[in-house]
Amino acid sequence: MSGNTGQGARPLLSVRDLRIGFGSKTVVHGVNFDIQPGEKLALVGESGSGKTITALNLLRLVPQAWTTGSAVLDLAPDGPRELLTLPERTLRGIRGKDVAVIFQEPMTALNPLFTVGDQIAEVVELHQAVSRAQAWQRAVELLASTGIPEPERRANAFPHQLSGGQRQRAMIAMALACEPKLLLADEPTTALDVTLRQQILDLLADLQRRHGMAVLMITHDLNLVRRFADRVAVMEQGVLVEQGTVAEVFANPQHAYTRKLLDSRPARDVVEAVPQAQALIEAKGLRVSYPVPRPGIQGWFKQGEFVAVKGADWRLDAGQTLGVIGESGSGKSTLALAALGLQPFTGQLAVKGQPWRLDARADKPLRRVVQVVFQDPFSSLSPRMTVGELVGEGLGIHHPELSDAQRRERVLSTLAEVGLTESAFPLLLERYPHEFSGGQRQRLALARALVVEPAVLVLDEPTSALDVTIQKQVLALLQRLQRERGLSYLLITHDVEVVTAMAHHIIVMKDGDIVEAGPAAALLASPQHPYTRTLLSSAQPVPVQ
Repeated sequence: MSGNTGQGARPLLSVRDLRIGFGSKTVVHGVNFDIQPGEKLALVGESGSGKTITALNLLRLVPQAWTTGSAVLDLAPDGPRELLTLPERTLRGIRGKDVAVIFQEPMTALNPLFTVGDQIAEVVELHQAVSRAQAWQRAVELLASTGIPEPERRANAFPHQLSGGQRQRAMIAMALACEPKLLLADEPTTALDVTLRQQILDLLADLQRRHGMAVLMITHDLNLVRRFADRVAVMEQGVLVEQGTVAEVFANPQHAYTRKLLDSRPARDVVEAVPQAQALIEAKGLRVSYPVPRPGIQGWFKQGEFVAVKGADWRLDAGQTLGVIGESGSGKSTLALAALGLQPFTGQLAVKGQPWRLDARADKPLRRVVQVVFQDPFSSLSPRMTVGELVGEGLGIHHPELSDAQRRERVLSTLAEVGLTESAFPLLLERYPHEFSGGQRQRLALARALVVEPAVLVLDEPTSALDVTIQKQVLALLQRLQRERGLSYLLITHDVEVVTAMAHHIIVMKDGDIVEAGPAAALLASPQHPYTRTLLSSAQPVPVQ
């Protein structure tokens, strides 16, 4: 791997017997690791493994947590300093200046009330003796260094006016404002498309080389670790179970948990496509547009138009999966909304030969045929409804003839089908979504869709928010349900591994156009369009040197 790891030098950061807990519960148990100057260390593990709390509490950023042990930061000319016992005033001078953080979700980490330029300039003013005008100029320079186009204009933008990749770049610019010696990067690419992930990784690696800083990367993405890190440390349930160079750990993992993580790539296990199968959804010349304001005086009289899907032709056959891949803004989610009858469109779009009429009463029979599972079950499931109410809601709409006992029996049998039983979860129907893990909530979302016995499921990034091991379990469940129920899936994703495991046919979207389409095996083996080749190469695992 590239980068100066500084082996043999005094560690920049030395962590010994680090223990973290809340009240009587210990969540991190005696962790030990070093980070050398200029080194890139990846801290990996599933959600709940303790990796994020370990990193953030080095700067005492976790409220109500108690911490014991040692975390020594060795910076010239100050020499070694114990971060865990420094006075808060002194620690504030280190945060952002010597040690900076890139948080996982920039949309929540950035203040929505201030422009990104103001937020970057504030960090510069706080730690450097410069004027407001100088701090603003520095903010623009930092945005330019991250590759954001038109940095002067973007500096005056609010976070919601930037794309996901641009927000992440703004967060990186803020973290690098004072040229820190150590960067804590918490899942910096989780919410990004594959090509944007590679761009951010390349950017971080370039900035790391130029500034000579060390990076502690918190992630569950093993492909990211392969591409970026010098060394890797693996955490399970608050315990550091294995660490070493990336080449050593990936080639010869010693711990069973490490082997489990490395063996968690999705596996293909689907019934192969049936020739001449019935088309359940068929679109011809599908066009979706949104009104947008026109600049100047013209906007007083007529609105402009943004075309999100431009005359798309596609079909989804019975018992098969159509994968729709592309970056954010490509039009794939808009296409899914049209397929669900939730977005006005022009052209032809029929479900089992029946067109959507965008009328609640007329479309009710089709709503039972096509159901949806959204990306994030925590936000799509109402926190005020119990499991019984959530899963049974569709039965009240589409099968009002069922008695309460029949409805309860159908809900329980559907939950059991997705792996949630009353024996494993006592009082299952009376529980609320927050009482379940991410993977279990996704199973709840699946049960909610399946209970009305649909023919088609629209899966909108169904595993992007899940750890690799949970992702593999959910995909295996979807594959089993497709075999047993004969379901058809419209799979919206930017994850090439997921579409490789699931899809029979693939369409590739860019800027509202379908640039390539075909059987999955042929398209993945021999992509014809340059954009498809870029997507596939960005997702390809790289050999560890």
